[in-house]
Amino acid sequence: MKILALSPHTDDIEFACGGSINRWITEGVDIHAVSFTTASAQEKEFSEASSILGIKNATLLDYPVRHFGEHRQQILDEMVHLEKQVKPDLVLLPSSADTHQDHQVIREEGFRAFKRHSLIGYEMPQNNLVFPTNLFVYLDEFDVARKISALKAYKSQKDRPYITEEFIRGLAMVRGMQAGTKYAEAYEVIRWML
Repeated sequence: MKILALSPHTDDIEFACGGSINRWITEGVDIHAVSFTTASAQEKEFSEASSILGIKNATLLDYPVRHFGEHRQQILDEMVHLEKQVKPDLVLLPSSADTHQDHQVIREEGFRAFKRHSLIGYEMPQNNLVFPTNLFVYLDEFDVARKISALKAYKSQKDRPYITEEFIRGLAMVRGMQAGTKYAEAYEVIRWML
């Protein structure tokens, strides 16, 4: 199985999907991660975080933050290329409830490029007014610990309140309670192909 994780910014997939990615990699799933923007300080952090989670196929692109809308066609072209190159079974992208302008572009163009693939939207509480929790991935302590370690690689982001260990663990526990387990990550099913 191949999973493609589309990350508008370098720390988005680790924050939203880090536990799931760790679980899937330990189960032998081939994960490809693409960040559509980077700052020079975060290039090393993205590489380190990807390594902690075991992501071997991590790509950094260089679109300007908060200006993805001006580069919509180039972003779509990148995704069409990725669709042909990776041929993913599942694509992770921002949810339909995400209010960040860059995340909206990645979701919209991601749907266009990968509409014949299964798509799930990931949770970014700092950007969501609401979040439809209609898919859960069970996590164990190891998955949560790896997610926290990967996020600690982003030293440039350490002052953000949503990147603390307490918040990450607390959210995993809330989603776990909803799913009937200790820890989980929640997703929105956008399209499911069987």
